[in-house]
Amino acid sequence: TFLNESYCRFGFFCTSSVCGKIMELLGQNKIDHHQRQVAILSQDSFYRVLTPDQKAKALKGQFNFDHPDAFDNELIVKTLWDILEGQTVQIPVYDFVTHSRKEEAVTVYPADVVLFEGILMFYSQEIRDLFQMKLFVDTDADTRLSRRVLRDISERGRDLEQVLTQYITFVKPAFEEFCLPTKKCADVIIPRGADNLVAINLIVQHIQDILNGGLTKRLNGSLNGYGTPRKRQVSESSSRPH
Repeated sequence: TFLNESYCRFGFFCTSSVCGKIMELLGQNKIDHHQRQVAILSQDSFYRVLTPDQKAKALKGQFNFDHPDAFDNELIVKTLWDILEGQTVQIPVYDFVTHSRKEEAVTVYPADVVLFEGILMFYSQEIRDLFQMKLFVDTDADTRLSRRVLRDISERGRDLEQVLTQYITFVKPAFEEFCLPTKKCADVIIPRGADNLVAINLIVQHIQDILNGGLTKRLNGSLNGYGTPRKRQVSESSSRPH
């Protein structure tokens, strides 16, 4: 089954800073989660549950979290399809200090546009084929390193030596082997990340056009007796999901 007249469109972005800027410019970050037309998902929420041996390595900074196999792609695919079918989903919360999933989860409600950010989201063809628009945020290596150092020290309780060792051993090689080659899969490349307001404003305008069209469709569907505004109709169709 494929979605027919689907109101949900997937956008794809490589950095949380760009997603955050888009949400800010759309005014979505000030709206209650139940009413948001735009939702954000992060690949970082979908790290696999580690075995005891893997967790022991992770606590020593010896586990490669930048490898594609570190992510639960099956759960990502299931979550995206659930969203496309208009379902409310539960997103795992990953604890980067203990390297484990927390017991609680984040509830994401049906939305018209889903922004999914993560540096390796292009790697799996099954996942990237679900997105209507794929954007690659191109940031220089020094900026990526400085942001990672600040984040890992302030948010994840790591020291500078551990961060730099992980960067040299895992992060940089993984970026060059797995992330950078997928740049060719992008529909749009955004240089300078969140500082590129011209590019971001163009993306925001495109999303706003989708939201306006989606709102019209939902209202027409409700008035014509086709169900509630947030419900997607699923039927057999040769069209691919957007």
